[in-house]
Amino acid sequence: MPDAGTAATTERTVLVTGAAGGLGRAFALAFAGQGSRVVVADVNLEGAAETAALIESAGGRALAIAVDVTSLQSVSTMATAAAEFGGGHLEVIVNNAAIYATITRSPFTEIDPAEWDRVMAVNLKGPWLVTRACSPHLSEGARVINLSSATVMSGSAHWAHYVASKGGVIALTRVLAKELGARSITVNAIAPGFTLTEASYGLMEDAESYGVDRGAIRRSSEPDDIVGTALFLAGPDSAYITGQTIVVDGGRQFI
Repeated sequence: MPDAGTAATTERTVLVTGAAGGLGRAFALAFAGQGSRVVVADVNLEGAAETAALIESAGGRALAIAVDVTSLQSVSTMATAAAEFGGGHLEVIVNNAAIYATITRSPFTEIDPAEWDRVMAVNLKGPWLVTRACSPHLSEGARVINLSSATVMSGSAHWAHYVASKGGVIALTRVLAKELGARSITVNAIAPGFTLTEASYGLMEDAESYGVDRGAIRRSSEPDDIVGTALFLAGPDSAYITGQTIVVDGGRQFI
């Protein structure tokens, strides 16, 4: 099998979860632009199909799959189909699927336990189940990229379940890096700051100006600002970087 760090981009198969829109769609389009085959996975099959159609209309190859990342059966079915699409193996996983804009912001004493469990199931259990199911299909030197959040570094009042879930992603990233390192598979996390996506616009009226005054770079973050980090972590120049979390927030905070 080819090494993901050295194989030509046309040989790579990339799985992106939560790719029906927002950051997930941006990741999928960027990898397709490099010549990779892209598996577009999302609970929203219609949106996933739209992303796949955009890739194919530009001459790329894509496969849209419906997946519930909280279900082992659903994730296992997805992993098998993704590997078949990739000729028996996968080179890159981007664990992007998450609950975000629909979360109720409440003091930790008032969060509905059912919502807490749902957030944890999608945002933290999801990356674990996806990586677990795809692990047998990962080629030597493959790359796993998990999406955390810069809010883990500063905390965010009334959002305990979201922040805790994304903090768990960082911890999971470190464990997976240890366990997959023997196969030269790297596992890293990206922690974006507040980024202008469909979900973010739906979260608040002043999305375009939110937090801009706190950044070293005084502008809002766009999906393309995050994509470059994913491409780097999936490329040959990051083959010796693993277990790390890269904060991409325009310098709103430093760790």
